[in-house]
Amino acid sequence: MRAIGVFGGTFDPVHYGHLRTALELRIKLALDEMRFVPCADPPHRAAPLTPSALRVRMLEAALAGQPGFVLDQRELHRSGPSYSVDTLESLRADYPEDSLCMIVGMDAFLGLTSWHNWQRLLDLAHIVVAHRPGWRAPDTGELGRFVDAHRTSSRTDLLHQRAGRVHIEEVTQLEISSTQLRAAIQAGIGARYLMPDGVWKIIRETGCYAPQS
Repeated sequence: MRAIGVFGGTFDPVHYGHLRTALELRIKLALDEMRFVPCADPPHRAAPLTPSALRVRMLEAALAGQPGFVLDQRELHRSGPSYSVDTLESLRADYPEDSLCMIVGMDAFLGLTSWHNWQRLLDLAHIVVAHRPGWRAPDTGELGRFVDAHRTSSRTDLLHQRAGRVHIEEVTQLEISSTQLRAAIQAGIGARYLMPDGVWKIIRETGCYAPQS
């Protein structure tokens, strides 16, 4: 049995906040690989500003040379909203006997009960919550009961079970957001040292976040 991390997002653009979280979780949880899954049509936020082909280029540049980091474009090849449950069903069909660990931030996790068919997620994968300073796992209400019923503090459970557990893992949180990066670039501040040089080079060459005239 392998253990596969599933890290979704618009990655518009990808930055060190994404990459450091993914690296720490892969190491701490002994994941065999971390699959970056760029979203095509996010159901809970505005559509990406940048075309998918360009976001793929930036991800390829960011992931190059890092063992265990894999680009997975399945959501870009699927029509309709990019529901996580559909992505996990597709991955489960490809990897029927492996552990799947869906990575979410604590802020996103707090809205889990609004996700499409969220009750089915643990049938398909584990949920790994990347803990942010100042946030805490819910202990009341529907989500609190969900956490209480499925939570594990054992990383081994994630490696030896295919799905079904909620695990909360503290990681180094770099206070970087794609929204702030785009605003900084448009303001002429730039984004060097907040993302890999290869990504910053693509942004400069294409002008993809330049102010719209």
